[in-house]
Amino acid sequence: MGALIYSAAMPARDADEPPATAPVCIVGASGALGFGLALRLGRARVPVVIGSRVPERAAEAAARASAAVPGGAFSGAENTEAVGLAETVILAVPFRNQAETLGNLRHALQPGQLLIDTTVPLAAAIGGRATRMVGVWQGSAAEQTREMAPEGVRVVSALHTVSAPALSDLDQELGEDVLLCGDQREDKRQAAEVIERIAGLRCIDCGKLELSRVTESLTALLISVNARHKTHAGIRLTRVPDEQWD
Repeated sequence: MGALIYSAAMPARDADEPPATAPVCIVGASGALGFGLALRLGRARVPVVIGSRVPERAAEAAARASAAVPGGAFSGAENTEAVGLAETVILAVPFRNQAETLGNLRHALQPGQLLIDTTVPLAAAIGGRATRMVGVWQGSAAEQTREMAPEGVRVVSALHTVSAPALSDLDQELGEDVLLCGDQREDKRQAAEVIERIAGLRCIDCGKLELSRVTESLTALLISVNARHKTHAGIRLTRVPDEQWD
């Protein structure tokens, strides 16, 4: 059993404040993207379970998140324990750790859980440039996740174009789209319900999971844009109806 750390109880909410949702587990929230997501979701009154291979690292990340978002509810646990505490799991690990992490979670993930994969197969994982992609036999990192996840776990890919530094800077307003890929519209709708708790993020249904090979590659493009313009760019699609999930 991994060590756990919990934040103080959440303050009473105002009458017009949305109620808290079910807990969300973020595997890899000690990393930049995962930690930024934890902060934003915590500020949106979503209880967050931070998972890490090392329980102490998860506990430390939960403590840092609690300090940054005093009204949030954060806990930390070893990965296999953490995923059992939430119905929605966000996988936010580098590509070099993806297969090993999923292998370790094979008996922890359960049928019916929603697994949101954020992995990008950047060449930096094998010593190459961050503006280049590496080939994945399955077609994309998300399709590799689906192949490795236990049967019945629902896989959606998302968040490839959202900047980790922008997420972590709580003073920065977001205003961008999140490109969702998945084979079942209901799975994408449920993922959007979680992600759109973060103010300024709008989820767009981009089609089947196989299209993740396109959305994942946009990360490399944005890395090049950010380096050239010294910014943290996002993506916004025009003339797309806001009523995506009716």
